[in-house]
Amino acid sequence: MKIGKNGLTVLEKRYLVKDEEGKMIETVEGLFDRVANAIADADLHFDSKADTKQTAKEFRNMMTELEFLPNSPTLMNAGRPLGQLSACFVLPVGDSMEEIFEAIKQAALIHKSGGGTGFSFSRLRASGSTVKTTGGVASGPVSFMRVFNMATEAVKQGGTRRGANMGILRVDHPDILQFIDCKKDNADITNFNISVGVTEEFMEAALKGEDYPLYDPRTKLEIGKLNAQEVFDKIVDNAWRNGEPGIIFLDRLNRDNVVPSQGEIESTNPCGEQPLLPYESCNLGSINLLSVLKMDKDGTYVIDYEKLKRIVNTAVHFLDNVIEVNRYPLELIDKTTKATRKIGLGVMGWADMLLRMGIAYNSDEAVVLAEKVMGFINENGRKASHELAKTRGSFPLFSESVFASGAPLRNATVTTIAPTGTLSILAGCSSGVEPVFAFAYIRNVMDNTEMIETNPILKQVLVERGIYSDKLMKEIIAEGSLQHLPEIPEDIKRVFVCSHDISPMHHIKMQAAFQRHTDNAVSKTVNFTHDATREDVREAYIQAYKLDCKGVTIYRDGSRDSQVLNIGSVQKDSGADKSSAKYVTNITPRPRPEAVNGMTERMKIGCGNLYVTVNYDENGICEVFTNTGKAGGCPSQSEATARLASVALRSGVSVDEVIDQLKGIRCPSTIRQPGMKCTSCPDAMAKIIRRVADYQKLTMQNTDANQIPPIEKITKQMEADAERYQKLAKFCPECGAEMEHEGGCVSCRSCGYSKCN
Repeated sequence: MKIGKNGLTVLEKRYLVKDEEGKMIETVEGLFDRVANAIADADLHFDSKADTKQTAKEFRNMMTELEFLPNSPTLMNAGRPLGQLSACFVLPVGDSMEEIFEAIKQAALIHKSGGGTGFSFSRLRASGSTVKTTGGVASGPVSFMRVFNMATEAVKQGGTRRGANMGILRVDHPDILQFIDCKKDNADITNFNISVGVTEEFMEAALKGEDYPLYDPRTKLEIGKLNAQEVFDKIVDNAWRNGEPGIIFLDRLNRDNVVPSQGEIESTNPCGEQPLLPYESCNLGSINLLSVLKMDKDGTYVIDYEKLKRIVNTAVHFLDNVIEVNRYPLELIDKTTKATRKIGLGVMGWADMLLRMGIAYNSDEAVVLAEKVMGFINENGRKASHELAKTRGSFPLFSESVFASGAPLRNATVTTIAPTGTLSILAGCSSGVEPVFAFAYIRNVMDNTEMIETNPILKQVLVERGIYSDKLMKEIIAEGSLQHLPEIPEDIKRVFVCSHDISPMHHIKMQAAFQRHTDNAVSKTVNFTHDATREDVREAYIQAYKLDCKGVTIYRDGSRDSQVLNIGSVQKDSGADKSSAKYVTNITPRPRPEAVNGMTERMKIGCGNLYVTVNYDENGICEVFTNTGKAGGCPSQSEATARLASVALRSGVSVDEVIDQLKGIRCPSTIRQPGMKCTSCPDAMAKIIRRVADYQKLTMQNTDANQIPPIEKITKQMEADAERYQKLAKFCPECGAEMEHEGGCVSCRSCGYSKCN
């Protein structure tokens, strides 16, 4: 079995069967036997004499050789009592209290079974609309999204997964501006990804600067207009701030709706890549492209298309069997899913394949190869589905589908590019069709020591060239890229480009290349550097539209991490465009006042205790003091940091700017200690400055002292908010490693944590 150390760790933590006390009672070999046998048994539904042992052997070999892996619910639940094998579902949300809470109940059952859900809230009447039955007014889609979010928070998915949701609102809904802003605060609606469902009409109007109509969801009558360019700018601005909302091109989803008689596609799964009709589910799996490389006579890597064809055929057979043995959480989902029998065969390891072949991700050669590889998979996947239809019959709604005049097909859709965060760790390859996020990083292991993890392909090349060293790897980690290191030859730099080395245009070109040969959609994140502008984000969205993508998700590095938590009123100037700010030189700090208020707090750091005092007057925070305990620490550095922070604050530098510079700084002696509430002395100062700033703000806003809660209560509330916020922040909530934004999701390659799967 080819599974590496990291993959084994993830299997043991998330997939292997455990008893009630949490003790593992299944081996890795037992897991693959369990899955292969359970899925192979579906053959008996069509042929009572089928050789299921041989089929199970083919399935087992395909998985243990890491040629193909199904989605996480299949690995977790196949052959077990729960038996729910689908990753994603779409549920309708009707415009009545009964329909809304029925959808919440159904979503809870799906989350409990291990699936994620997508919703369109476009049928709900706008906020302020009249409710005839009660004489009251409607609260609108965003209000009910919060109810769905709270319900999701309360449901734990079998101890292994927590529910993820996609929320979509049509751009022509009257509440669209409120929806676009609903996740400005990162701590709000945390269990949802959100996307605006845009139309071709809207995009054309946005490019021309024209108005577009808004429609009443109930009557379908036009009730107003908005300027499309202004709405588009608002989408861009929010995405630049924290990555949301994304964009879904609704007309394109329905252009490729293979059974239009069943209604419109109005939503996708939580990562944006699987458009589904209401009550449909999809069963996903991914081919490891590294596994189909072979070395030719010249010693270069080429694609073994015969092997790839064999894997495609077996994988389509596998996924069709999954539909058959799946125990769906609702009878209606069972019926609807089997009416179209949609499967989603995708890929992972694409970036690693390019590295092995010596092809730069951001090259035209890579784009051409993407179309060739995915075209081959899609074509042969359709052929495999056709062969299954000969013995098993076509999908029940085939006669109503766009394929009705052609050869029968077993599955209405065959291909999807899904995020593969956890699966790619098991397979030891790059995720989905994303570029490599980082070529080296530091892993904190259980004995509190650090290990350097290096991309194995890069390591092999550097070793062969005689330039590999731990020192060089640490430089790569510090830089985040190879591109500015003089020790590395130019030909290596050309090929070994990471996510932030690649222009947004090349990200979109790659997504579009795969989309042209994918039945459903492509899950991908366009990763921007922190200094990317709003215009960069705008251009990415426009290019995704022009290149016929079905959706687009972006993330600007550090944008969520830099969002501050506010207690009381939100600072309205926190998102001001700094490019237009006026800068002043030769500033003299205001003098320290005679009398001040403040607090002193003790923070545990890696080498003892740090005491931080933060004082303020009527003009704001004016000074920061530190004192280290007897155990030691870095007293001179801490004092210097505190003095500089004090000078900055008395010179008019905003509290948020000072906090932003101090927070998140990491010290080895602190991050090695379990249970730390800070990552370094500067990070501890940032946390206490934030608490005092928020408390001072609250005292300034309330003249009645009885209305002001004690600072201890504010501190506890902030810690609770921070715990919720951590799920969306830069670092993994389980192991503390840096998270990767890719494939429309957030995942940790260190421990396997994923927000979506």
